Amino acid sequence: MATRSHIGKKLEDGSVKYIYCHWDGYPEHNGEILKRNYTDEAKVDSLLSLGDISVLGREIGGEQDFDRRETHNPNWCLAYGRDRGETDVKAKVIKSVEDYSYPGGVAYCYLFDGGEWRCFGHGGELKF
Repeated sequence: MATRSHIGKKLEDGSVKYIYCHWDGYPEHNGEILKRNYTDEAKVDSLLSLGDISVLGREIGGEQDFDRRETHNPNWCLAYGRDRGETDVKAKVIKSVEDYSYPGGVAYCYLFDGGEWRCFGHGGELKF
């Protein structure tokens, strides 16, 4: 079963730009990958530019054949648009952190805010 998450960034106007991630959204996995590998705004922006992803990797990586799992680089993100050719998977924008921080439909919401990662679950903000 998937542990779904959102990965987002707080924008200057207070809104949040975010993408969906299907697998391994729990803090011990996606949270750690984000904290260790997506530490600057440019890299976070590159991640969000992929649009919705199936798997978060330590690196953005390059195009992969989505359906040939044996050829996947385990360190690269697997993206629905880039790697499977899906449309309508671009990052979305929601008007506020308060609206974003309630993870409706996902288990966790990660937010890059002022150079730091925050995590929200159904019980509110989590320390990770």
